[in-house]
Amino acid sequence: MKKHILSVLVQNQPGVLAHIAGMFAARGFNIDSLVVGRTEDPAFSRMVIASTGDELTLEQIRKQLGKIVTVVKVRDLSEQAIVERDLLLIKVHCPPEKRNELRGITEVFRGSIVDVGPQSVVIQLTGPEDKIEAFVELCRPYGIKQLSRTGVIAVPRASQPDEAPGLAVRKVRTRKAQLDSPATATPALPPS
Repeated sequence: MKKHILSVLVQNQPGVLAHIAGMFAARGFNIDSLVVGRTEDPAFSRMVIASTGDELTLEQIRKQLGKIVTVVKVRDLSEQAIVERDLLLIKVHCPPEKRNELRGITEVFRGSIVDVGPQSVVIQLTGPEDKIEAFVELCRPYGIKQLSRTGVIAVPRASQPDEAPGLAVRKVRTRKAQLDSPATATPALPPS
């Protein structure tokens, strides 16, 4: 079992997220995290989907994604050098006498305290998933009141080629009603 990160370029239309999530659910594929946002072109959104499975599972996911009309491009980022980030906001129980201790841990992880209350603090941290997990484990003894994460976002490193092998690319499909012109219209069949 291996973690796979897929970058899926889709048309920015209502229902696309539900369609893709439904495809995963219908085929029994688990989504570990899913992040969606607009791209540099407002007509498209990029989904970054993290899923765990073997090579056969990944191949099935790629094939099924490729069949969805609103999917423009699917790229497996797992086999190349990438920049990967996850954003964490965590509210930790922290009375005033423990603040310096927690502040020190936060600084080691290059996080920041973004809100302070009488008995708790809110910490923001970004980084790879394993860094986030390690920080969460260090916060457990203090008492985690609430935790929220974005999920993994990733892009290929700047040194990587723009088009990697195994990339599924397709022109954007548009659905337009086509009216038959009188010259090409099919004649009506006579009644029998």
